[in-house]
Amino acid sequence: MQQFYISLISLGWMVLSHPYFISLTEIRQNPESQRLEIAQKIFWDDLEEALGDFHGEKVDFLNPENPEKLNAQIQAYLLHHNKIWLDGSPATLKFLGYEIEEDAAWFYMESHPLPWKAKIRVQNSILIKNFSSQQNIIHVYKNSKSPKSLLLGKGKESGQIEF
Repeated sequence: MQQFYISLISLGWMVLSHPYFISLTEIRQNPESQRLEIAQKIFWDDLEEALGDFHGEKVDFLNPENPEKLNAQIQAYLLHHNKIWLDGSPATLKFLGYEIEEDAAWFYMESHPLPWKAKIRVQNSILIKNFSSQQNIIHVYKNSKSPKSLLLGKGKESGQIEF
C-alpha cells in the first residue's frame, strides 16, 4: 500500500504546479552489465538555486553561458549528493548527462559493475540544504517490474532496502 501512495505522489507532482519540493530517482540493475542505471528527475529551478549555493555563483540552467561548465557543476553536485552501497560495498557513480522536460529535468548516472545480492543502501541529499521540506522519492527495481521504495528528506537522508 505504501508503494501505491508513493507512486501516486510521484505521478501527481509532475501534473501539479510546483508547490512541493520533490525529486524522483529510479534505480535499476542491468543484469547483463551488472551496472546500476539511475534516472533522477528534479525541478530545474530548484536545482539551479542549489547549484548556485553549492558552487558559490549564479547559475543559469536553461541558458548557460558555458554549457560545459554547467555540465561539470551538475556532475559535481549530483555525485556529492547521491551515494549507493550494494551489500555494504560502495558503488562508484558516473554522471552521463541530462535532458530537460518542461519544468523539470532528467539526470542520468550509472555505476561501475558491482555484484548485488540482497541489500541496497541509498543516500540522497539532493536539495535538502536549500529546501527544508524537500522529499526525495527513490524507486529501486531488482529483477521485477514493481519497485521497492524509500522516502528520504531532512533528517533521513539515507535508507536501506533488502530484496
